Amino acid sequence: MAMKESPQVTRRATRSYSASNTAIESTKSPESQKPTINDLGFRQQPVRLEDLLSSFPGRRSQILELLRLLGPLNSPMFPILVYGGPSTGKTSVTLQVFRHLNRPFIYSSCITCYSPRILFESILNQLLFHRKDSGHSYSSVKRCERPSDFVNYLREALENVITNLKGNSGKVSSKMSGRPDGTMVYLVFDNLERVRDWDKSSTILPFLFNLNDILKMPEVGLIFISNTSPDTYYLNIGYVEPIPLYFSDYTEDDLRHIFMANQTNSRLYASFLDVVLRPFCRVTRQVDELAAAFSSLFKKYSEPLSDMDVAPNEEMKRRLFSHIRPHIASALNETFQVRSQPLLKAETNQETKKTNSSRMPGVREDFDKIDFHMSTSAKYLLISAFLASRNPATLDASLFDSTGVSDSRKRKRKASEKSMDQKEMAEQELLMKGPGTFPLERLLAIFQCITSLAEDSLDEEESHELTVEGGSRGLMSDVLLQLSSLCNANFIIKGGSCPLEGSTRYRTAVSEDLALK
Repeated sequence: MAMKESPQVTRRATRSYSASNTAIESTKSPESQKPTINDLGFRQQPVRLEDLLSSFPGRRSQILELLRLLGPLNSPMFPILVYGGPSTGKTSVTLQVFRHLNRPFIYSSCITCYSPRILFESILNQLLFHRKDSGHSYSSVKRCERPSDFVNYLREALENVITNLKGNSGKVSSKMSGRPDGTMVYLVFDNLERVRDWDKSSTILPFLFNLNDILKMPEVGLIFISNTSPDTYYLNIGYVEPIPLYFSDYTEDDLRHIFMANQTNSRLYASFLDVVLRPFCRVTRQVDELAAAFSSLFKKYSEPLSDMDVAPNEEMKRRLFSHIRPHIASALNETFQVRSQPLLKAETNQETKKTNSSRMPGVREDFDKIDFHMSTSAKYLLISAFLASRNPATLDASLFDSTGVSDSRKRKRKASEKSMDQKEMAEQELLMKGPGTFPLERLLAIFQCITSLAEDSLDEEESHELTVEGGSRGLMSDVLLQLSSLCNANFIIKGGSCPLEGSTRYRTAVSEDLALK
């Protein structure tokens, strides 16, 4: 049991196994440091499914979907692309799922492995049970720079590991010995979007996506984790596209459950979250940013208290709120400053630049200024992109007619229980896939429907002025200019070109709250 709780075995909870642990080297003998087949797993007690689901609020559907995609023990699988915004639990959920399944896997982060050579050698070091230490002059087991050499070394290492797993299966219970279950080996590539910044990204990305076809080993599974959507990885070569698994941003209730976990005084911290959680959720929903801001704010919030175990009543809550209120605006401004900088820089209006030079302490005012300086056509374009990304193209005909107005003359049928279940399943499937991509033609068609409806609501004089000023050609050029500005401001993400259609596809980064606003 002592070996299972040593600092060495907790490396699967981190994101950098390739880095050597000098503290362990100084306290353990070289023989005890040598990795074994057990190091391909967590070497910890597997967690139950109920504990796994309860430890990640708001991620029940993603966990169950990932378990379904991984399949039963020793079953081949298609590559998986886990994607979503930063700090949405992608890596933590993936690693804990492997702890629950107790299956062997190799983890490599493209942040610590910042070049193809370091990435290749990190994977080979883990598969060949090699640790970079003073005894090996801190060198890798194989020097590998070319993808062709990596494939040869990788196939040989995987065959040895799979043979070892097959030979040890059934001898001793895996739970008693700490040995991972099954003969499948999973390669996990985290922070895949960093590969696009490498010098040889044009060859490395196709190589990684094609690795399954190159190896031709059904005992190997590939899992990619990325902060960007799948359309940013469109390539002009043939390969099996990974199955996308989308991690959406946490809701306010999810964040409350996350921050309420392991609190000594739950009632005191709940009263603190009632004050700060909602305004901060309008700025960011990243857990790491919120945790950094809440840590200092909670100290300020509890300064008037002499006993931290007290249960606050209504009078005490009002007193604590009055004490922390002056500090909330400055904390919001610090948190908002980093996230809003790219958006404010993207604004080309001179008046907006003057406003940015004198920042106001309230974040809500900054939101209002950005909203005020956004043109009407840009708002319509954002709404069009939101509708195109959240609804399939087959629904466009039912949502819009030739004048942009939905057809209300169709006879409404009473929905049956089976159709309601199918609708819920379809909505759940769309939620798992995340915002979809759309071509430019579809975006312009929805935009024309929305603007035609808006023009009908204008009075005759304003409508005549708009027609004389622009015309269809002027309006089209203005829309394309607005689209370029929105892409630069990261409101709309421009992906690669689809190999089948040959046209550039887009994806909206606008949340439902911002679209409703």
